Amino acid sequence: MVVDSFADVDDATLLRRHTEGDPDAFGEIFRRHRDRMWALALRTTRDPELAADAVQDAFINAFRRAGSFRGDSQVTTWLHRITVNACLDRLRRVRPTADIADHEMADPRDRHRSVEVRLDVQTALAQLPEGQRLALTLVDMHGLTVAEAAQVLDVAEGTIKSRCSRGREAMLALLGPSDGDGAR
Repeated sequence: MVVDSFADVDDATLLRRHTEGDPDAFGEIFRRHRDRMWALALRTTRDPELAADAVQDAFINAFRRAGSFRGDSQVTTWLHRITVNACLDRLRRVRPTADIADHEMADPRDRHRSVEVRLDVQTALAQLPEGQRLALTLVDMHGLTVAEAAQVLDVAEGTIKSRCSRGREAMLALLGPSDGDGAR
C-alpha cells in the first residue's frame, strides 16, 4: 500500500518543494488541480482539443515558472491565470470555426442538470464578449472571488464586477422565457 506523503501538505509548500528539487511535488499539484483546470479550459475555449492543449501548455508553464510564484495569491489562483492565458494564446492562434453544437459541451460529472440546460447555457455563454464570458466562468462556475478573478485576468476588481453584472444580464435575456407562459 502506497502512503500519500503529500496528504497534509498545502499547495504553496508543494510548489516550494518542487523548486527545491522534489521530483514528486509538482506531480501532486497536477493531480490536485488537473480536473479543475480542464473544466476551466473547456469552458474558455469551448473546444476539447484546444482545451487539452491549453491545459498541457499551462502545466508546462507552471512547472517551468514555479520559481516565479511570489505567494501573493493562492496557487490555484496562479494556476487559473496561467490556464486562462494558455487558452487565450491557443484561441488567438487557432479560432475554431465549428458551431458550438458540433462539440460535446456537457461535463459528464455534472449530473444535477440536464444536457439541454447545459448546452443552452454554453450556447448563451458563447454569445457573450470574451471578457464577460471569462469573468462569469471564473466567478460563477469555478467559485473564485471577485478579487481572485481580477488577479487571474489581470484587471481591476470593479471590471470583474461590471463584466459579471453585464454578463448575467445578457445571459438572463438569452436564457429567459420567450413568451408569457414560461415556455421558451
